[in-house]
Amino acid sequence: MKSFSNVNPKTLQETVFLLKEALQGGESVAVAGGGSDLLGMIKEERVAPDVLVNLKNLESLRGIEESTDGVRIGGLVTMDELSRHPLIRSRYTVLAEAAGSVATPQIRNVGTVAGNVCQRPWCWYYREGFPCFKNGGDRCFSIVGENQFNAILGGGPSFIVHPSDTAPALMALEARFRIVGPDQERWVPALEFFILPEEDVSRENVLGQDEILAEIQLPQVEAGTQSTYEKVMDREAWTHAVVSVAMSLQIRGGICRKARVVLGGVAPIPWHLPGVEQMLEGNRVAAELAGRAGKAAVAGAGGLSNNAYKIPLTEALVRRTVLSLGA
Repeated sequence: MKSFSNVNPKTLQETVFLLKEALQGGESVAVAGGGSDLLGMIKEERVAPDVLVNLKNLESLRGIEESTDGVRIGGLVTMDELSRHPLIRSRYTVLAEAAGSVATPQIRNVGTVAGNVCQRPWCWYYREGFPCFKNGGDRCFSIVGENQFNAILGGGPSFIVHPSDTAPALMALEARFRIVGPDQERWVPALEFFILPEEDVSRENVLGQDEILAEIQLPQVEAGTQSTYEKVMDREAWTHAVVSVAMSLQIRGGICRKARVVLGGVAPIPWHLPGVEQMLEGNRVAAELAGRAGKAAVAGAGGLSNNAYKIPLTEALVRRTVLSLGA
């Protein structure tokens, strides 16, 4: 394992200054919140930073706070905190359920929401060091190789799937991300945070090398809104979603007034379904409508040699989730 220097800034301003200073000096950098994934990648030499910037001392990135505008979630809030927080569980159920589904209790105790949203792909070829697109190579080995868990939507030239559980939930909640760099601070809607491989095959989101995801803002929940996160895995724990759906429905008088539907485990980014949302809005939730929503969710999906099973699985999961919330 390559040697690196470890720095522990105490403020957000110091953090982004250190990132900028290292990059300007020609050094590579990595940022650790909980570090549950990153440190493993460093040990396996998938990542080889010259400087590791540890955020553990940044108290400003902790805590869950309610305001008149909604709820602020610090980037260092852990999966366990999110899943157990009374406010998140009662009003933003989809996020609590998503956080509670991540990995194991040990990982949830240290893994942070910013880290979960920004984690790198778990494609076998990338993690094993093959010269694929994500490792700086010129091909996606999964196209003709082991692709049971790869993308059925939005793939090409890379067919990775985004591994985050909380990212689809945050998109379904219309969250905004506060991104802080040395020269500017900006707010980015969750829907605009992620990048498809066809836009930039080397990245999964809009973060610059000298920027960090500092906090997340959730809007107030409208009356009549119910939300949930459903996840299908290939084993009971310690794994990512084969297929998942984050859904929020506002139902008044038996009619769906507003819908937000996002898939996980099927695309290189959390996969937003505006067509399904439009289909649901203005209608009474019933079996026939749920069936049409399921079919619409996989419109345009295409399987590789070993993952076409995800198409009917996704259809069924969307149909079931619509009915469960509509009930």
